[in-house]
Amino acid sequence: MEPELEGRIEQARKDLAARIGVPEEKIRVIEARAVTWPDTSLGCPEPGRMYAQVLTPGYRVVLEVAGQRYAYHAGREGPPFLCPPDRAQEPAGG
Repeated sequence: MEPELEGRIEQARKDLAARIGVPEEKIRVIEARAVTWPDTSLGCPEPGRMYAQVLTPGYRVVLEVAGQRYAYHAGREGPPFLCPPDRAQEPAGG
């Protein structure tokens, strides 16, 4: 696994653990991969915002705690962020 992806996994696990108040060891990694997002929203567009329609490389990390899944999206730069299920889009490829 590439070091950049490993770093994104660790950042996402730390964020989720703090966010929901569980130990990191209770968080399972369901999916972690490099992807290509369809635009600069990184697969998580906010209503009312415009995004450059350009293929954007990044990462997707899906974590699970007690049967609940959490999708983290990221670009090649910057930390991953939790994307709410109602806004999450599938990557264009990867």
